[in-house]
Amino acid sequence: MVSSKKTKIICTISDLRCDVDFIKSLYLNGMNVVRINSAHATLEGAQRVVNNVRTVSHKIAILIDTKGPELRLTDVKSKFSLLEGSTVRIADDPAKECTPECLHTTYPTLSREVPVGARILIDDGSLELDVIAKEDAALVCKVMNDGVVSSHKSVNIPNVHINLPALTDKDRKFVRWAVDADIDFIAHSFVRSSADLLEIQRILDESKSPIKLISKIENQQGVDNLDDILSYCYGVMVARGDLGVEIPSERIPLVQKRIVHACRERKKPVIVATQMLQSMIENPRPTRAEVTDVANAIFQGADAIMLSGESANGKHPLEAVQTMTRIAQENESALEPDLELNLRKVIKPVAAVLARSLVAATKELPVKAIVFDTYTGRVGRYLSTFRPEVPMYALCYSAHTMRELALVRGVEPIMITRTATKEEFVQKAIETLQQRGYVKQGDLIGYIGGDFGSQIGATYMEFKYVA
Repeated sequence: MVSSKKTKIICTISDLRCDVDFIKSLYLNGMNVVRINSAHATLEGAQRVVNNVRTVSHKIAILIDTKGPELRLTDVKSKFSLLEGSTVRIADDPAKECTPECLHTTYPTLSREVPVGARILIDDGSLELDVIAKEDAALVCKVMNDGVVSSHKSVNIPNVHINLPALTDKDRKFVRWAVDADIDFIAHSFVRSSADLLEIQRILDESKSPIKLISKIENQQGVDNLDDILSYCYGVMVARGDLGVEIPSERIPLVQKRIVHACRERKKPVIVATQMLQSMIENPRPTRAEVTDVANAIFQGADAIMLSGESANGKHPLEAVQTMTRIAQENESALEPDLELNLRKVIKPVAAVLARSLVAATKELPVKAIVFDTYTGRVGRYLSTFRPEVPMYALCYSAHTMRELALVRGVEPIMITRTATKEEFVQKAIETLQQRGYVKQGDLIGYIGGDFGSQIGATYMEFKYVA
């Protein structure tokens, strides 16, 4: 298995292509996390993916997306075109079909919440409408470019708050299924504020589920409320597809950079997603621009990079994973530890200070590896945020913690049984790493830990040569 890269790779897997050999080939070439998109899955299909992933390895984390609070057109009997300069109404009746004269959306009171002057983008922005007037329970819109209208296309209204529910009925079914299926992460779509996360968290808390929430930032509201959102989730996904519709495309690089930096300051894993190797859906090699895009996400400090259609239904899924792995391996070597991040809002400040001190020590001492034990994975996230150049090995006491660290850059999680003392842990750690060929006699290892007896959390740091 590939282990020399630090950046984690997420692959979207469809139940139409999820056989064990296929998943194993992606895993052996660098995949760390499997993503299931509930918008295109049934519960039965999603369970099939889970069963096959677990057959391949208990170390692969599984993430499922919700559909989230989205707005779409209703049915279209036969697709039709709208011409630039013409007018069209959008009326408040979700039960009706769209026609060339009048469109309808899935939201029953749209005309009350959208002001004159707003832009309405249909089908990821391929058709733009400007609201020029209001009638009774309808918006009057000017068509700004030629475009085709077909069933259930997305509707985005930049900078306008629509009071959509945080969860759909389908979302609730998938969240409850995720609890029973022992999924590791739920990535909630279109997170606008912490309130959108709390609805899912209530369901998880009722079931005492350890599933962690990932916030998909896909609109201006999510960007504006990022600091609050980060207090209620495990990590963030920069979902550049819808984000690129809601926000002018020239601003996306700066927004991505800002989100990645904010997550690193808060010690939260951050994923960069959407169209990273889009051309590889059809072609065996990426464009130079795509390679640069993936490398830029790595340079900015992303914990994970994601494949969507490239691995779900593309013609070259294995090549796409191999390409991402090579880009990570080549470009990570140019990065040095970053010890300048502040330690704001950390839950365990002693652990954070020790983590930074240990990473700083690796710049002055010939440390070959960092080793730590963990129940929650918190120390691993603290260590990772300072981006050490040396490998980090997390000795975990639970399978969930091990898989949660599959999203954390540079951390290789390993399951062990609990030891009674620090001395026993150090000895067991050395034996485990030697058996796997990760360290050899004479190597200097840095340790951080403290989950022994009454000592909960990271309370010590030391160095030891492998005998």
